[in-house]
Amino acid sequence: MKSAYQRRIQVNFDYYLFQQINNFAGKFFWLDKTAVFCASYLQYFLLAGLLVFLFFEKEKNKNRLMVLGALLSAGVSRLFFANIIRWIHYRPRPFLVHQVHQLVNHDLESSFPSGHAAFFFALAMFVYFYNQRAGKWFFLGALLMGVARVFVGIHYPLDILGGAVVGIFTGWLIEIIFKKIKKARV
Repeated sequence: MKSAYQRRIQVNFDYYLFQQINNFAGKFFWLDKTAVFCASYLQYFLLAGLLVFLFFEKEKNKNRLMVLGALLSAGVSRLFFANIIRWIHYRPRPFLVHQVHQLVNHDLESSFPSGHAAFFFALAMFVYFYNQRAGKWFFLGALLMGVARVFVGIHYPLDILGGAVVGIFTGWLIEIIFKKIKKARV
């Protein structure tokens, strides 16, 4: 069990990292626009990129299974695991308790874990099991999105890390379930 001192250091370090990233906001127009794009719109490109696999004729059944499993993993991660954690532990968003450079509007729900990170890291993990090359690109996209959400002032770094852990675990868990189902069918 962590002492109050250890928890305070952890929170202070998280806030320190948040400040180091968020303090770049508002200084460079191109950087702000890039961060807003990654934080708010990159998700649509990642989902479209996943759906493109449905149109590849080569390994069509494998790709369908990959897309289905990736979307299932992402949904379970975000809608089940992340929401349970948020229900148990509320953490206010940075812009509610600190002076931040907020570039994106957001609702007031709990900040921890990041739902976006949980969703897209789960998606990336499942894709990685079926296509390592594509999975690495999806991981890169999820990481860029996570850092951008800290940059624009709506998440702390530990929110992103927590969401990534939840997402990676869920992608791994759904892959194990899929393997057991395949084995039972044979």
